[in-house]
Parts: sequence; structure tokens; C-alpha cells
Amino acid sequence: MNYSQFLNMVPEATLIAILVIAFVADFVSAKSAERKWFNPLMCVLMLAQVAVSFCCSEPTEAFGGMYVTTPAVDVMKTILAAGTLIVVIQSRNWLSRPDTAFKEGEFYMLVASTLLGMNMMMSAGHFLMFFLGLEMASVPMACLVAFDKYRHNSAEAAAKFILTATFSSGVMLYGLSFLYTATGTLYFSDFTAAFANSSLTLNVLGLVFFVSGLGFKISLVPFHFWTADTYQGAPTTVTGYLSVISKGAAAFTLCALLMKVFAPMSQYWEYMMYILIVLSITIGNLMAIRQNELKRFMAFSSISQAGYIMLAVIGSSTMGVAALSYYVLIYVVANMAVFTVISVVEENNNGATNMDAYNGFYGTNPKLSFLMTLALFSLAGIPPFAGMFSKFFVFMAACQQGSFLAYFVVFIALINTVISLYYYLLIVKAMYIKTSDSPLPTFKSDCNTRLALAICTAGIVLFGICSCIYEWIYAAA
Repeated sequence: MNYSQFLNMVPEATLIAILVIAFVADFVSAKSAERKWFNPLMCVLMLAQVAVSFCCSEPTEAFGGMYVTTPAVDVMKTILAAGTLIVVIQSRNWLSRPDTAFKEGEFYMLVASTLLGMNMMMSAGHFLMFFLGLEMASVPMACLVAFDKYRHNSAEAAAKFILTATFSSGVMLYGLSFLYTATGTLYFSDFTAAFANSSLTLNVLGLVFFVSGLGFKISLVPFHFWTADTYQGAPTTVTGYLSVISKGAAAFTLCALLMKVFAPMSQYWEYMMYILIVLSITIGNLMAIRQNELKRFMAFSSISQAGYIMLAVIGSSTMGVAALSYYVLIYVVANMAVFTVISVVEENNNGATNMDAYNGFYGTNPKLSFLMTLALFSLAGIPPFAGMFSKFFVFMAACQQGSFLAYFVVFIALINTVISLYYYLLIVKAMYIKTSDSPLPTFKSDCNTRLALAICTAGIVLFGICSCIYEWIYAAA
């Protein structure tokens, strides 16, 4: 084997180096009472990972086509690495607790392992490599969900996550067996030619099972039942990571596979995507209205957002890939801003995350209330925030398909945008209008929390008006 091929996998190689550094740093300092240097070290390393992913923009291939990367994939790797950096920054306050401080090194290693699996999944040129990357991301994520196993419902959340992940992986492998039986290959590049001389029935069955399996990872309806319980039970920092980074990688991979590998079957999977998108957006929004626990509320919000993300797939165009990547970028900064505020409030409110706790929040913590409002408005798609532009681009990408059904699905999505505005405003109403007999006390956020919120807020405000961001993504797509 030519080991020089590993040089074509620079983002993955740097992540492995980060893993080794985190392991050694944790091992040599395990008995130290305080490790205030650990989080800054990981922040610097993740910042370097963002820079490496950003600079790698040339198409490369390794191991006989099993690993294939393109500029569009490198853009998504950069976005996910930046989102992981935000997670690492805002995790310091949570990891400084006595019951989690001794597990700080494990947290960083699990996060890096999950990101490595996502990178491998997005760069796969072979279904075996894709599945290995998926499992490399899923197993560490289950460990992260169970990280606070003695607090709240973290162990129960992890059990549900593992069971559904195992079931979805089995369903996906079952679908891949149909595809391999029909075409005789697992290489993405060979599928288009092999479809012409293969069994249509087996191909359709394989497609349905494959999309169903990956639908669990993205939380598309009706594969969403694990989402609310897992989001509620997992540590808030992990919930934020799961809601944006994991979802973004899976959505991008599904988009790429449908547009490239399953392109000859577009007349079949387009109708399936229409149904999944309408169900995800509508049911996610309607169920979010009924929630009073904020992490469950954001779980159903993420289900709805997954439907909006997949709108970009309908057009099967360059604009669709660019719109999806741009939507994930905006979703990362907006959602992480919300979860950062939730984490701060949780740490100062005895672990409570119910919406009633935010009654009168503006009176005691106006700055956090204002930043939370900006993030919620961006998620709802209110101008002039970046969320409005991200929704506009996915609507435009879907409309490029040109059929009546595509226009109808976009119309349903527009109506649901109004519904989403209503339930996001419920939180704003609690913070600014409602009163409480025992409101949250005034508290001061730590430096890492302020830095994470500053990065997210800058993204919410600037990514929509700085056209160079979208132009960079579109050029890569």
C-alpha cells in the first residue's frame, strides 16, 4: 500500500493529530487539581483545524477512489470544524464543574473522534467507507450523550440514541445489500452506469431503505422519535453539538448521494423527499408549539429545520449544494447561540431548562435576552438576519426543479415559516413580557461564554449581508 496517499487526507490527518495531543495532554495531567490551560489548548487546535480545512480546496482521491474529496466537501468540513470550535469554546464552564472536570479530556477526544467520522463520511467514494465514517461518528456521539450519566436523564437518552442508531444502521445496510445485489458494485462512480443494466425493483428497495436509515440521523419525520428524549437528556453542550454538527454532515452526505449516485432514479426519490420535507417541517413546527421544556422545544425546532435543509436537494443543482451548505453555516451560528444561552441559564438555575424559567429574563439579564432574541429571529427567518437569506436560497434552489409539486412544497414551507415565527416568539414573550415571582438572578457570564456568543452573533448579523460568504460556498459547489 502506498502510504503517501494519507497526505491527500490532510483534514483527517490533522484531526488524528489533535486526538493524539488531547490524549497525551490528558494522560500526563490526569492528577492535576486544575487544568485551566486544557480548554485554551483545544481551542487553538480546533482553530488550526478550521484553517487547515479552509486551505484544502483542491479535489483529491485516495485508496482507489474509496476516499474522494471536492471543494464543496472541504467547505462543509470547514463549516463543521468552525461549529465544533464554538462547542469547545462554550463547553469550558460546564466542564469546570467538579463532577465533569476529571472527564474533560474524554470530552475533547470524543468530539474530535465524532468530527473525524463525519469528515470520512462526507469524503467517502465507496459505500463501505461511508458506513465506516457514519459509525465512527455515531459511537462517540452516543458516549457524549451519556456523558452526564448520573445527572438528569443522560443514560436514558444515550440508550435511546444507541438503539435507534443501531436500528437505522441495520436498515441502511439492508438497503445497501439490495443495491449491491442489483449493481454488483459499491463505488459511487460506478453506480450510474450500473443502474442501466440492473433490477429496478431492487434499486428502488435499496434507495428506500438507505434514505430511511439516513433519515434517522437527520431526524426527518417519521424517523424522528428519538430526537426529543435524546436532546432533553443529553448535556446541553452535547445537545447543541448533536443538533447542528451531526445533522449538517448527514444532510450534506444525503444531498451528495442523491444528486450523484442516485441521479438516474431522481423521478423516484424526488417524490419521497417531497413527503419527508412536508412532514418534517409541519410536524416539527406543530409539536414545538406544545413544548414547555426548552431542549425538547429546540429538538422539534431542529426537526423542522432539517426539512428546510433538505429543500435544497429538490433542485438537484449546484445552487442546491451551495444553498444547503450556506443554510448549515447559518444554522450552526444561530442554534449554537441559543444553546449557549440555555447552558448558561441551566448552570445558574439548578439545572432547570423549562420555558417558565425565562419569565422576566430581560429584567435581570438584558444582554443575554437580546442575544437570544437575535438567534431566535434568525432561526425564524426574519430579515435582516442571516436566517432569512439562508431560507431564501433553499427556496430558490427548490424552485429550480420547476414542477408544480416543487412549488407546492415551497409554498407549504413558507406557511410553516409563519408558524415557526409564532413559537419562537413564545420565548421572546417569556423574556420580555411575562413576569415571575422568582425571576432568574442577575449573573455574569464567563469569558468563554461571551466569546462563543460574540462569534455566533457576528455570524447571525454579518453572514447575511457579506455576499462573499455565499460566493465562496457557491464557487466551491
